Amino acid sequence: MFHVKHSVLARYNVSRETEQKLDAYLGLILSWNRTINLVSKGDEPHLHERHLLDSLSLIPHLPPTFERAIDLGSGAGFPGIPLALATGRHFDLVEADHRKAAFLREAVRITRSPVTVHAHRIEQTALPRTRLVTARALAPLATLLSWAAPLLAEGGHCVFPKGRSVGTELTQATQEWNMQVEQWPSPLRPDAFILRLSEISRV
Repeated sequence: MFHVKHSVLARYNVSRETEQKLDAYLGLILSWNRTINLVSKGDEPHLHERHLLDSLSLIPHLPPTFERAIDLGSGAGFPGIPLALATGRHFDLVEADHRKAAFLREAVRITRSPVTVHAHRIEQTALPRTRLVTARALAPLATLLSWAAPLLAEGGHCVFPKGRSVGTELTQATQEWNMQVEQWPSPLRPDAFILRLSEISRV
């Protein structure tokens, strides 16, 4: 069984019940990872730090008014499932790979998280517009914005964790997009950042 460190999760106001669900979720990833490539084998011993905490580190930067969110290219469920469990808000997870979507549905069943899984391509997504779109380790920023913009409600935000190339990605994205940018250093890695984008429109 994978045991989440409660002392670290406490900073995000994660309850003991939610901690147990996150524990079960990480254990399920390890089990399914034997047959489906959800995370790299080298990441298995570091699921807690590299994936779970990296997802939860977005919580302080989520817009306070959102009621539901769309997570693009969810893969193993990061950050959508941890954020849904920790905040109690509904997340729609979009994942085109049907095997990964099957895993996500099982994770939702086991954890009873407020999540709906959609097994189709992002470009085919026809969900009601939302005030929050998330994505992690999916695509360059300009591409993410082309996918997210049609899904955002007025006044909505995109919250994306990004790596050391964040400056280059922002420069490239501003050639195609107008946006309000807020940026914070990741609390976990010195070369990582969290972006919150709003007022997004085509140049």
